[in-house]
Amino acid sequence: MELLECLYETVPGRILLKPLTSRIVSKAAGAFLDTPLSGLLIRPFVKAQKISLEDYDLTGVRSFNDFFCRKLMPGKREVDRCESHLIAPCDGLLSVYPIQDGLILPVKQSRYSVAGLLGDAGLAKRYDGGICLVFRLCVHHYHRYVYVDSGEKSGSRFIAGKLHTVRPVALRNVPVFSENCREYTLIRTEKFGTVAQMEVGAMLVGRICNHEPEACRVGRGEEKGMFQYGGSTIIVLVQKDKVQILSRFIGSGEEIPVKLGDMIGSAE
Repeated sequence: MELLECLYETVPGRILLKPLTSRIVSKAAGAFLDTPLSGLLIRPFVKAQKISLEDYDLTGVRSFNDFFCRKLMPGKREVDRCESHLIAPCDGLLSVYPIQDGLILPVKQSRYSVAGLLGDAGLAKRYDGGICLVFRLCVHHYHRYVYVDSGEKSGSRFIAGKLHTVRPVALRNVPVFSENCREYTLIRTEKFGTVAQMEVGAMLVGRICNHEPEACRVGRGEEKGMFQYGGSTIIVLVQKDKVQILSRFIGSGEEIPVKLGDMIGSAE
């Protein structure tokens, strides 16, 4: 049995899991990963994750966290600029779920209340009948992310919580997205209505680092922020009848790889 399966699917494991998912543990890990000493972890991490360094600008990298939220070299991602296209906000693995009767309905996973996810029952009603897009970032992925479209955005709302892993074993056993620390903003767009874009922290992710916490005008493909160490998730909620997701992302029950800036759907 793998370590994560032991933690999430056995009684002794669940006892150990409680302190591991605390923000205190993740903050302590994050503090170490900010130090120059943590730079010793970079080379074995690159080798283990088979990361191609030629894609990245490593200027100024002094710690593991510097490396983890490294910047791409110019031209390594192309953002689809068509105004009627919805784009992926990050590199990751995409799953698409319907929202029905206030619930997000994953296959073979815990069900999620949109009200619980957003911490706002009134706002949640706006997304009934819509879709939930879940982009799961593994540790080898690029961990900076962008706005899915241009528009007027609200201030950011942070919801404190635990820090479970976002690996499938946890998703099967715990309502991770409505328990973990998360932060979201609303973007009033021309083509897609009011989109909710949320970042969800995960085990050993001490920080969700967003650039613009206040309300302002933002642009499609503009960098919104970055995650520091760990696998993470971005969730995008879109209102009913506002977007038609490409067929290749729907119905397979599998997570589909996407790159930042890729078209994933179009305005209806």
